[in-house]
Amino acid sequence: MSLPIEDYALISDCQTAALVGRDGSIDWLCMPRYDSPSTFGALLGTEDHGRWLIAPSEGGATSTRTYRGDSFILVTTWTTSTGVVEVIDFMPHGNNRSDVLRRVRGVSGTVEMTEELRIRFSYATAMPWVRQFNEGHGFALIAVAGPDGLVRRGPRLHAAGRRHEGRYTVTAGQVVDVALTWFHAYHRPPEAVDFDSLLTETAGWWTHWSDMCRHDGPYREAVIRSMLVLRALTHEETGGIVAAATTSLPENFGGVRNWDYRYVWLRDAALTLSVLLSHGYDGEARAWRDWLLRAVAGDPEDLQIMYGLAGERFLPEREQESLPGYQGAAPVRIGNGAAGQFQADVIGEVMLALSDSRKEGDAENAFSWPLQRAMMNFVKTNWDRPDNGIWEIRGDLQHFTHSRVMMWVALDRAISAVNDYGLAGPVAEWERLRGVVREEIESRGFNTELNTYTQTYEGTEVDASLLLLSQVGYASPTDPRMLGTVAAIERELMRDGLVMRYRAASGIDGLPGGEHPFLACSFWLVEQWAASGRVAEATTLMNRLVGFTNDVGLLSEEYDPQEKRQVGNTPQAFSHLALVSAADALARATTKTTRTRL
Repeated sequence: MSLPIEDYALISDCQTAALVGRDGSIDWLCMPRYDSPSTFGALLGTEDHGRWLIAPSEGGATSTRTYRGDSFILVTTWTTSTGVVEVIDFMPHGNNRSDVLRRVRGVSGTVEMTEELRIRFSYATAMPWVRQFNEGHGFALIAVAGPDGLVRRGPRLHAAGRRHEGRYTVTAGQVVDVALTWFHAYHRPPEAVDFDSLLTETAGWWTHWSDMCRHDGPYREAVIRSMLVLRALTHEETGGIVAAATTSLPENFGGVRNWDYRYVWLRDAALTLSVLLSHGYDGEARAWRDWLLRAVAGDPEDLQIMYGLAGERFLPEREQESLPGYQGAAPVRIGNGAAGQFQADVIGEVMLALSDSRKEGDAENAFSWPLQRAMMNFVKTNWDRPDNGIWEIRGDLQHFTHSRVMMWVALDRAISAVNDYGLAGPVAEWERLRGVVREEIESRGFNTELNTYTQTYEGTEVDASLLLLSQVGYASPTDPRMLGTVAAIERELMRDGLVMRYRAASGIDGLPGGEHPFLACSFWLVEQWAASGRVAEATTLMNRLVGFTNDVGLLSEEYDPQEKRQVGNTPQAFSHLALVSAADALARATTKTTRTRL
């Protein structure tokens, strides 16, 4: 059975990623892209759905692990009764291949290692044809099924039923290198790699990238790791950032709230662009801006809320019956039907991101500004349409207050583009419509009896997305209406000191079962508290949230405070984005408090 979600570490080459368990097993790997069919799928089933284990043969061995510096080179140190050994796992960056390299190095004594390889292409639907032969100083194992091929180089393995396995002993100072490379099955297998040079180059690349990060405030270690996660989830060639490396890790253990997150959400695009710009990654931000413009190009009526890595639009959702699901949580879903939803807030998030880009000196061109004006025409004719909302509600369409606010944001940033940057546009018309939208939000999206903005027009429920109203400039963090909303969220949505997205029991999402506190929402509360002067409370909550990271600094989508378990797809870009923003907010609040005292 698969491990607890927090027991997995990530390795990545910025083309795809693998999850390595604390037990030494790679239980999730899609090659050559994040959204390719799985080669190792034990995460969503059992070892017979594909895995690659390298660990001591001794059953009582214990392990500790860490990343080598600010990189995604994973070092696991195993201690046995006969000695100590370390396993270095990484995916080389920049070699235009899809490799996973694993180095076993003896530290002391003598340790027998077991390797088990179970290749299951195409979500465990294709058992490969395998052959093995002597190649120089080692052995090459080639596995082929349909379009997929893998070559594994290292000590000889032996067929044992539906798997290949082997044992080898390492002593102090001895090194055993094992490499796995994906290739198109209709091509020749690629040549062996130079392990040492790729290890050095990959470590240098990650270190150089992390060294560019500007952050002098608190939680620097967590911020750096979060920025690295964002980079690890960003596709090198296209610039698209996937929401997570996995599909169908459940929001409710054993339940049906299982979704495929290996795609690019425009909402994440907006947050990512702002975070990259504010932390010194101008080049990456420009590449991300270009991806964003390519993805949304065309008629705004055709705008999607998510796309494939290269901007693909066709992401049909299906249930993959070959995988039984994480610890029985079914169905496993491939693709995401939310791509066809209307989520009114995404226009605002796109305009917000491009506004931040302008502030950092990125000039508009003959393509980018006309596209934004076309989006304003879309806002003009669609701002009052009901939608699915930020949480991709699969129930009835509603007038979500947060969605209307983001329509207001879209107009506000377009007006700023004209007034502050001299771009051409019907500013008087946009100002009039901005006023109309605000008037409706205040009259229909605020409940005077409850003294709170509401999840939907004329509603009584609250929603964690309302915490964003102050962050996007719609309301001051200390506005009485905003403070009333925060009080309602604290009263209605906090469970064990953490924030739920909304009350699932209200039935608004049309899905059975519930879920756990959403980590990004709790980080939003940190940001709101910090901005409204509740710095001590914000710091206490931030310390707790950062404490939910696993032993190598990763966060999933949600957290179960009762069982003390991470929940949902992992590592989750949205959680790490929100962590960075919350740390920045606390840095600003701390600086402001210090200046006030002076």
